[in-house]
Amino acid sequence: MIDKQQFTSHISSGYEPKGDSIYLGAAMFEGEVFPDAAVRIPLKTLNRHGLIAGATGTGKSKTLQILAENLSKKGVPVLLMDVKGDLSGVAKPSAGEDFIYKRHEKLQYKFEASASPVEILTLSEEEGVRLRATVSEFGPVLLGRILELSPAQSGIISIIFKYCDDNHLPLLDLKDLKKILQYATEEGKEEFERSYGRISSASTGAILRKIVTLEQQGADLFFGERSFEVEDLVRTNSDGHGYINILRLTDIQDRPKLFSTFMLSLLAEIYNTFPEQGDSDKPKLVLFIDEAHLIFEEASGALLNQIESIVKLIRSKGVGIYFVTQNPADVPADVLGQLGLKIQHALRAFTAKDRKAIKLAAENYPISEFYDTKTELTTLGIGEALVTALDEKGRPTPLAATMLRAPMSRMNILTAEELRELTATSSLAKKYNDNIDRESAYEILTRKIERADEEKAKKQAEKERKKIERTGSGRKTTSSSDSQKAVIKVLTSATFIRGVMGVLNKLLK
Repeated sequence: MIDKQQFTSHISSGYEPKGDSIYLGAAMFEGEVFPDAAVRIPLKTLNRHGLIAGATGTGKSKTLQILAENLSKKGVPVLLMDVKGDLSGVAKPSAGEDFIYKRHEKLQYKFEASASPVEILTLSEEEGVRLRATVSEFGPVLLGRILELSPAQSGIISIIFKYCDDNHLPLLDLKDLKKILQYATEEGKEEFERSYGRISSASTGAILRKIVTLEQQGADLFFGERSFEVEDLVRTNSDGHGYINILRLTDIQDRPKLFSTFMLSLLAEIYNTFPEQGDSDKPKLVLFIDEAHLIFEEASGALLNQIESIVKLIRSKGVGIYFVTQNPADVPADVLGQLGLKIQHALRAFTAKDRKAIKLAAENYPISEFYDTKTELTTLGIGEALVTALDEKGRPTPLAATMLRAPMSRMNILTAEELRELTATSSLAKKYNDNIDRESAYEILTRKIERADEEKAKKQAEKERKKIERTGSGRKTTSSSDSQKAVIKVLTSATFIRGVMGVLNKLLK
């Protein structure tokens, strides 16, 4: 038997922030809920990143929903990477089912159904606000990483960008990039060699093949105008509630290159754009990456390196990144070590591999005098989780097996009609969903090549004309000269002279 007062005091002392906080639920021990042992996460520490892990069906997505909607209520905008497509219900209030009220009775915490302001975003042609970025904004370094180019190939991409800057050629989409690569080793070969050195056609061919691979995964939809401005992710509504921006990724799960491209661009843009914020009362933006194990399994080395760097640096910009996955082992160790909040739902011990994974997962959590972490991981119910966070001084809080509160919003998806209505009333959709195809490198180079071809054709025609004229003039001169020579030859021939002399003799007689 445990001392209930000692247990309550132990948990409460670790989860009693002085500033604003988010209520997650109440601590449990051996199935009993202790409402006085409330688990509250300090709002100011939520830029320290986090992890939500657990087996399928244990409630990870609902925990994500709880955090997102409560952040929104506190005025913190959120970006959700929704791989399964089951988070859109946050835009509608909960129906308030009986099991929700029973749960909150145990927690002794009043349940209030409410919705959050939501924007639906998309990388494809699905319903929502279109996200795009130009090739120029992406830059030669990130482009080289996402295409997994060799150092020599990356050097060529840098030269291409330099040429376009020097000659005022906008690089907006992949069509522009392919055109300038072809131009560098064909019509513009001499021009490039004079200013930038020789460019290998074999290298440009390899780069073009990698661009085509990227296009086949739908990246041609991502590159272009109008570019999405990351400041639009940090909007609040008239009530001061932060927008929950839901990026629906259901149709690109099997296209890791496209997702990697977006992630690299977004993280780099946020880091380069947002000012330093340091420690503040609340985050400026929180990103949730649902089903993160799919990303880490399929992502390129460039994306992994970028995420590791960003996680270490972006906290100072007031941005928190949260990974939602099945097992902590799905997240690289260098990233896992940077995560302040950990919410671990149940894991299943069906195989020896599972048991090994549970043992490793348990080692990621503080040692507790009240819990056997390995045992707790296999006995947690749906909507229950082991929680540890950082207090306001940056110290780890006690491990707490927690019965989580229910989401205030709908625990189901929006209908197709509701999605259309949401997009139709979106100010961002009006801003970003028009296709823009202004003059760029492709059009400028095409005209330049056409003019060069016309000029070349004119010069060739002029050359041919002069050749014909010279040939005609030569023939006339030769003919006149030959006639004169023939007359002289006849006049001076012995036969002609004898004939003339004979005629003269006859006349003289």
